[in-house]
Parts: sequence; structure tokens; C-alpha cells
Amino acid sequence: MKFSAVCSVSVALLSAVHAADWNQFRGPKGDAIVAVDGTPIDFDSATTVWKTPIAGTGWSSPVVSDGKIWLTTAEVLPATPEQIAKKREGVEFAQIKTAAGAVKLRALCVDADSGKIVHNVLLRDVTDPDLINPLNSYASPTPVISGDRVVCHFGSYGTWCLSTQTADILWDTALVIDHSVGPGSSPVVAGDVVLIVCDGIDKQFVTGLDLASGKETWTTQRPPIRADNGEFRKAYSTPLLITVDGQQQAVIPGAQWMCDYAPSTGKEIWRVDCGSGFSTTPMAVEQDGLVICSTGFMKPELVAINPAGSGDISKSNIVWRTTQGGSTMPTAVAADGLLYAISDKGILTVLNTTNGEVVSRERIGGKFASSPLLASNTLYLGSQEGVMTVIDRRTMKPLARNSMDGDLMASPAVLGSDLIIRTAKSLQRIAGK
Repeated sequence: MKFSAVCSVSVALLSAVHAADWNQFRGPKGDAIVAVDGTPIDFDSATTVWKTPIAGTGWSSPVVSDGKIWLTTAEVLPATPEQIAKKREGVEFAQIKTAAGAVKLRALCVDADSGKIVHNVLLRDVTDPDLINPLNSYASPTPVISGDRVVCHFGSYGTWCLSTQTADILWDTALVIDHSVGPGSSPVVAGDVVLIVCDGIDKQFVTGLDLASGKETWTTQRPPIRADNGEFRKAYSTPLLITVDGQQQAVIPGAQWMCDYAPSTGKEIWRVDCGSGFSTTPMAVEQDGLVICSTGFMKPELVAINPAGSGDISKSNIVWRTTQGGSTMPTAVAADGLLYAISDKGILTVLNTTNGEVVSRERIGGKFASSPLLASNTLYLGSQEGVMTVIDRRTMKPLARNSMDGDLMASPAVLGSDLIIRTAKSLQRIAGK
């Protein structure tokens, strides 16, 4: 990759011309789609505007607003084997969990033009962190920016609202549940309400916090779940905001159920029993008047629902379902009547969104947790092995396979025609045309 001086005039002009925000997980609409041409394809021939090392570990995706990039990280003090063994005592599925000795949770603000870290805020020093799955991090939820506020969420460890101008902490709160394997759900802002999903092994609910004060506006319990074991009740999905008959609604998949809520009041509008899936992580996707979700572990399915209804619409509003294309971690992207779904094991399935029929299947290779990005007709797929595969969605032919400097667990953001990519080691801005 070409490397340029960050003080060049072209960079300053670029940020002035392209002022669109990428303010939450998967972009302003939560759909991971941007209608812009000229995003970089072959990173070796593109210009890396800057590359900033990021200390600690965090799979939260970068968010962008007003020339600033926000992300979270966790500085982890490793636990001793004795500490890990003690933490695991009497814990179910202990073999898939590990522990840290201590964790410092931080919010970082990076200048989009220079790549300089302008704010590094210690939010909490956790001296006795809970167990976590080694594939997860203590800083996996993506922040959300609304106006001059950024909300950084770390699951049960706390939620903080900071000023985007000064990085001062405006409020903080904690909604405590047992995540079992660490936090995952990202916050979303609907009007003046911050939506927080709390699907633990002990309790499952959704809460709306007042953006101005952080005070609880409402809390709605999730529907009853058949599973007796709490491990099969947990989930990690992020709300998708949709509009039905002129009313804003929030669709939130969980264990067994996909539910729809009124963001201002928390009232449940409808629910659909999707089966016995759990640890559901992908967001819902909207296309062709349908809402499509993946059901999570054990065997993920894709379920398409007509969202025009109320109450339990399990028997009336499921339009189609299929075992092809389901994932347990990445969220699919949908456009022009097609759903592009990358599985955890690197199978890219393209489906017709109206009937669920498979259009094509291609093995990309690698393992995937990051969600894809669609820029016009260019599809970006980042693997855990640190390879960003770029595909022309019109032909489904690979255009480039870019090796990065670390694992790709976070989903990319877009600034103008540039990509903002977080790896396990760094945050990078790669210039488009």
C-alpha cells in the first residue's frame, strides 16, 4: 500500500467534501450500504492516508462523525492459570471460556484527517472481570454517535455518554446481566432514546435510556423462552430501526424470538417464534418489505417475516425460511432484491429476498465474524485471518484479496470514498478515488 503524508491538502479537501456520517454499527441506516463509487479495491495500489496503532483489544467497529472517529478498546492484564481455573470452577461450558486478571475500558477518539488519537478516556478499571469467550473481547459493542454525544457501551460493565467535542463524561449507568461469554450488543439511538439490548443467561430485556440524562425511560421483558438452561437464552444482537405504516419500529432478534418494539415507549408490537436458536448475534435485515434474521446456534436458519402485524405473528407472517446462508456472527447485507450472507466458515450465499431461493454460493475461504460492507457494486468481506476480500457483486468475481496487519473482527466504516478499517492491531484510513 502506498503511504502518504497526512498533512496533504488533498486529505483536508476530502474531509470537507465528504461530510456524511457513519455514526453507528453498520452505518446510519444499520444496513452496511453506502451509495458511493471509487472505494479502494487493491489496497497495495491504494494510498494509506494513515495507520494508527490501537492499544488493547476490542472488536467494536469505528464510527465517524464531524471529522472524528470513535471506537472502544480494553487493555487486558492476563490472568494466571490459577486465576482462570478458579474462575471456571462450577461454571457450565467452562471449556469455551477464559478469564482476564484485570481490564481497563477506554473510549478513543481519532482525528479523521491525521489519524492522531485526540482523546483517550479511561472509563472503568475492572479489577475482577467475568469470564469471556476467547473469540470475544471486553470491548465488542460498537459506539453510537448522536449529535454532539457518543454513547459507549460495554455490556454489564457500564454505558457511558461522552461529549464528542471535549470527551467529557456526561452520564454513565450500568445494566447488569450475566453475558456468559462477554458483551456483544451495540446501542442504537432512536430519537432521544438509546436502545440497549440485555439478553443474558439470567435475564432478558430491552431498555430505553434517555439520551440527555441516561435515566431509564422504559424496560420491556423479552418473551418467555422454552429453554430451561440459561446458556440457551442468551443473545447479542443489535436493533434495526425500520418504518412500518409511517411509524418507527425497532426489530431485535434474540434467543428463540424476533421481536419488534416502539422505540419511544418500549411497547412490544409483534413477536415471531423462530425456533430454538440462541447466542443470536446478527442484526435483522430489511428488504422488499420483509425483515430477515438469522436464528443463531445451533443450526442457523434465515427467517423472513412480514412486519405488518401485531401480537404473536409466528403462524401468519413467516414468508419463508431456509438453512442456506444462515450465520451465527456476521450480519448479511441486502440490496436490489438480493441478500448477501457470509457464513462463519466463509461461504458466501446470495439469495432472492422475496422467496429465499439460492442464487449462488461461493467459498471465500477463512472464518468470519465481521459483517460485510456494500459500496455501490463492491462487496467487502473481512476474515478473522486478516484478509479483506473484495467482490464485484454484479459478476460475483473477486477483485482483490488484501492482507491486513491483523485479524478483522470489526466491520469497516466509510468516509467519503475512503475506508476506515480496524484490525486487531491498528486503525487505518485507506483512500478511494
